[in-house]
Formats: sequence, C-alpha cells, structure tokens
Amino acid sequence: MTLAELVRRVPHARLEADPALPVTEVTYDSRHLSPGSLFVAIRGAVADGNRFVDAARKRGAVAVVSEQPPDGAGAWVQVPDAREALALLSAAALGDPARSLRLVGVTGTNGKTTTTYLIDAALRAAGHAVGLIGTVQYRVGGRLLEASRTTPESSDLQALFRQMADEGCTDVVMEVSSHSLDLKRVHGCAFEVAVFTNLTRDHLDFHGDMERYFAAKRRLFDTYLREGGHAVINADDDRAADLAAVSRGRVWTYGIQRKADVTASGITLSLRGTRFRARTPAGELAVETPLIGRFNVENFLAGLTAALALGLEPATALAGLVTMTGVPGRLERVSAGQDFAVIVDYAHTDDALKNLLETLRELKPRRLITVFGCGGDRDRTKRPLMGAVASRLSDVVIVTSDNPRSEPPEAILEEIQRGMNGSRRAERHAIVDRREAISRALEMAGPGDAVVIAGKGHETYQVLRDRTVPFDDRQVARDLILRSRGMDPRSLSGGGGSPSPPDPPLRGGKA
Repeated sequence: MTLAELVRRVPHARLEADPALPVTEVTYDSRHLSPGSLFVAIRGAVADGNRFVDAARKRGAVAVVSEQPPDGAGAWVQVPDAREALALLSAAALGDPARSLRLVGVTGTNGKTTTTYLIDAALRAAGHAVGLIGTVQYRVGGRLLEASRTTPESSDLQALFRQMADEGCTDVVMEVSSHSLDLKRVHGCAFEVAVFTNLTRDHLDFHGDMERYFAAKRRLFDTYLREGGHAVINADDDRAADLAAVSRGRVWTYGIQRKADVTASGITLSLRGTRFRARTPAGELAVETPLIGRFNVENFLAGLTAALALGLEPATALAGLVTMTGVPGRLERVSAGQDFAVIVDYAHTDDALKNLLETLRELKPRRLITVFGCGGDRDRTKRPLMGAVASRLSDVVIVTSDNPRSEPPEAILEEIQRGMNGSRRAERHAIVDRREAISRALEMAGPGDAVVIAGKGHETYQVLRDRTVPFDDRQVARDLILRSRGMDPRSLSGGGGSPSPPDPPLRGGKA
C-alpha cells in the first residue's frame, strides 16, 4: 500500500512526506525493521520509540509516525495518538484480517485463561476453526506459538489475526488484559462477545487504583464491543450492574450467588472433578466436568453463557465444554506415586490465592501446606494481603521467591510476612530458594495432605536480578518426589515410567 492509503485510516493524521511512498509493513520495533517499513514511535513503560527514529531510518524505514516531530530530516506522519495509529495502520497494512473473524474477548482479574479455553472447546465441538490468544500460548490453526504477552501489541495482534484468517479460522477467543485495553492494543477491533469474569485487586502498580483498573476493563464493553454484540457478565461481582449499564450489546449474566440468566445448583466438588445442574434460558443441563473447585463452576458458566450468546446449541456447547480437562498451571495436579496431593496453580493475587485455598479446604485434606511468593517490581500492596490469606487458610505456609526481578527477595518475603502477623493458625517458614522451599514442603507432607505451589503456574522460568533461569514448579516437584522414592527423573521421559496410583481421595460435600 502507499503511505497515503494507509494514513487515511488514522483520524486527524498529517502527512509530511511523499504520499506515493510504498509501505511493506508497519512496526514499532526498530530492531526488527526491514527496508520499506513504516516505523511508529510509541512510548513504552521503559523506552520511548522516539529515541529510536534514527536507528529505524538507518534500517530503511520509509517514514516515521509520531505524536511529535522526530529528530532529524525525513518523511514523517503526525498523529494525535501513536498507539491508536499503530493499531489502525497495522490492520490496514494486513488487509483488515479481523473483519473476517468473529472475536470473543475475555477480561477480568481471575479466570480469563480457563474461560477462553472453555469457549474454545465449545466452538470447536460445534465445528468452528478457532484461534486462541492468551497467557499460556497462542494457537493458529493447528500450530502452537509461545505467548510473549497475554494480549500482544497491536501490530503483533493483527499479524496473528492475519495468520488465523489465512489458515481458515472463523473465530478467535482471546484474553484481553487491562494493560492491553489501557495501551490500546485492541483499538479498532470489534468484538462479537465480551466476557467479564470478576474484578479483584491486581496491577495497581500500573493502574494506580481500583477505579482506573475497572475503567480499563470497562473499555472492552463500552468501546470495543460491536453494536449488536453480546456482553457476558458475572452477576456475582459487585461491578456487574455498572458494566451492564454501559455495555453496547445484549447483556447476558451468569453466577452462583445472585439471580442470573445462567446459574448452577446441586454443586458437588471433589479432587477428581465437579458435578452440578446448569439452568439456562434454553433449559437445564446436567454437567460433569473434570475441572476442580467452586470458582471453576463460575468459569464453566462463563464459557457456557458465551457459547449460548454465540448461538451454539446447548447440547453441542456442553459436549465441548466437558472435554476441557484443565489449563496448564491452573489447579494442575502433579502425580509421581506419592500418597499426598500436589497442586500447582498460577494464583498470584490475594483473591486468587483465597479462591484456590478455599477450594482445597472444601476437599478436606488432612493438612494444607502452601508454598508461594510475590513477584518483584510489581504491585507491592498485595504482598501482605497474600500473606494474610495464606496464613489464615493453610496449616503450613512456606514463603519463598517468585520472580524477584530487580528487588532483593528477602525484602519481598519480609513484606509478605507482615500480613501474617495477625494470624496464629499456620506454621510459618521463609525460604528464599524456591527449589529448597518446594523440597521442604514435600518432605513435610504425609498421607492425605495437600501441597499447594502457587504463583507461577505454567511458567517455565524464574526472573532474577541479572538473569532468567529455567524453573518449572511442576517439573521441580515431580523430580523431587521421584528422587525421594529412589528413582532417577532423567530415566523417565515425558512422565513415563511406572504408572502412578490415583490421586489421594480428597473429597468435599455439596454446596
């Protein structure tokens, strides 16, 4: 496309260049720029793209898009908002791929990943070709790609849409983070369905306070949901009414505690799965899912409600939903022949940790042993809150490092432990080295106990001050258990070896 053809897509853009210049791609990263690229200078949390204009031009950028005149001579385009421009220009340069895709966006503090997997499973059961974008991975057709961000930068997102459309996808189910909404990564997208799971404390280091955090989430419903689309909202969340009032589409509600369009009754929980009856506008459905825990009932209802909003037959949607066995690092069980339960989960906020530990408490383990930490260079206000939750709901708490980044891990552990001072329930330990902390928890565990390793979930690395090292809670726990049984983990590939006995029979009663 020519520069002029692209620039027409950006309101109030001013062209200071030859309008006939050919453009091969749109990018914000001067390091990966090729001759013929249009470089958009956006401001990031750490770096300002305007500092890399000269580097971009030396690599062959035909023009620069910026909110301010760039240094040096050369073609440039002035725009009111560089992030909005990046999204619109990227979509135009790639032929507007999202227009041929039905977009389903899921936002909220907790449950986004599980809910996207559930909706994906329902759509695929109905014969749809589905692309998936989220925290754990991206899926394009039959290909799995590593997830660099929960919601990619707008130009990367449009490139994924292009690949999905080219490979025959009809629908895309994606997590839409509050960061991405604030940073306009989904600007220009029109969502057919927007799903809200819940709002609890998180990311206040970025947003500042809960009102601005909610305002970011709200944009999916009042700005990016298409006219005539569908808003799927958790009626049990206190923000539900506010969100319903501003949503551009038809509102569907789901929940357990409050009146809603889709609800659950007769809930039976166990470590092997969950049973309940789902009441919907299309009738009642008997549900038996391998997902564990009361909060996964809400996630299941969110997925079911979204499937109904998308026009799927209830029986077909249910058939797909119950095939979803779990998300990597979300209530994921580690079984290596031990006589106690080991659960790895991504819970990294006080509310998520509370939900996780209450879920396992309902299954009545002999003792609940919790290992967790908090990430460095992130919201510090949640650290004592997480300490308080863990101390109140666990029998033993081992506080350890998460991803300390540039902060001293000892200082992070100290802040967590401040929140534990008001509770005398739990036996407490502080072990900076995460492997050693997990080892201590496993050594302490006996028959009928449950060991919870929280905070990192699916992550396969640990971010330290000066380097990133391989670290997978699931693999570390499995290897330690095998070694304690006199087995060499290296001799077992892909979870092979002797079959493990079934998980210990932790069970809870009806709700």
